[in-house]
Amino acid sequence: MAGGVVRTGGGGGRRRRKSRAMPMSEINVTPFVDVMMVLLIIFMVAAPLLTVGVPVELPKTAATALPSETEEPLAVTISADGTVSIQDTEVARSDLVPQLRAIAAERSDDRVFLRADGTVTYDVVAQIMGALNAGGFSSIGLVTDIGGPALDGSDG
Repeated sequence: MAGGVVRTGGGGGRRRRKSRAMPMSEINVTPFVDVMMVLLIIFMVAAPLLTVGVPVELPKTAATALPSETEEPLAVTISADGTVSIQDTEVARSDLVPQLRAIAAERSDDRVFLRADGTVTYDVVAQIMGALNAGGFSSIGLVTDIGGPALDGSDG
């Protein structure tokens, strides 16, 4: 009698893989959302702290905002009573030019933002602008609030 080979079990000499690892086609956005929420909270807390603390009633114009810079902008403020402040520090008018020269020597940017109360006369604003120029700042930006008249016939 010819002997036969009896096989028990699965077929052939090949083994089958149970499952093939499929690449994940979904992006897990939970960490991204978590990071964005933390950044949003940080900016919401930090944004009010970045404004200059001298209260003035800015005039309203139709001009758009200037692009932001990498260096913190220097802000000079003329309040309603005529006092002049550099950032948050009040400065006497006689000391304004020397202080501006000292600040200009330390800065790489000659841009300065002038904030003047709407009730301050043009004469005072022009004098302070002259002092800014004498102090080494040739690029003076006048800060205003938005929403004023456009002076083009529309109600702005």
